[in-house]
Amino acid sequence: MFTSEIAFAFIFGGALLGMLLRLVLPEPHLSADTKDVVRLSTGLIATLSALVLGLLVASAQGSFQTQSNQIKQITANVILLDNILARSGPEARPVRVLLRSAVRTLVERVWGRGDAATTPAAPFEPSADADLFFDKLLALTPQNDAQRQMQSKAVQIGIDLGQTRILLAQSGNVIPTPFLIVLVFLITLIFLSFGLFARPNLTIVASLFFCAISASSAIFLILDLSHPFSGLITIPGAPLSDALAPLGQ
Repeated sequence: MFTSEIAFAFIFGGALLGMLLRLVLPEPHLSADTKDVVRLSTGLIATLSALVLGLLVASAQGSFQTQSNQIKQITANVILLDNILARSGPEARPVRVLLRSAVRTLVERVWGRGDAATTPAAPFEPSADADLFFDKLLALTPQNDAQRQMQSKAVQIGIDLGQTRILLAQSGNVIPTPFLIVLVFLITLIFLSFGLFARPNLTIVASLFFCAISASSAIFLILDLSHPFSGLITIPGAPLSDALAPLGQ
């Protein structure tokens, strides 16, 4: 992600800035007392950075798991709803076809499996198929008590599906931008202190370079977790896609 690349530039740039300051600062500013104070300050900053980093990881992981459970709930409700409609008589077959179409639209929007030439829509924005499905579901005319019970249960599951979709739509990005800015700032200060008291050579520069990559990689993983339907770490869409196979049969 572009944000993690910016973070790497700031973090590694802080180390280079520290090396540059070492060359221009008078020698008294690099005394042993100064080193001790800077090291103590860096220890405090490192503790704060660890706390912020842990908070962001926990927040991203919690959001990822919540949305994963919501997708599982949608999959289970879709399969259950289709099974109920299958027992509601032949007049429910068009409703099952609409359900299949609505689920396919949802999969295409969320995981980007639709036609790339079509105009993209919000992943969990209500579709015409979903609205028409619910209208047709309410318009069913049960012929007996069993079918009335089936229709009532189907309507309730349809409402649950709508609620879960709304919750997913409201999830959004769980990583507050100010937290990321503070984290990058703190890590940059740490790397600046590393460069300030290090005599520049290839080994030191390479070490700081790879350490900066490691720090920015952690930020990348946090951001990737906060976008669970794209990137390296994603919620699999296969279960919901596989649920399409028996629908409408």
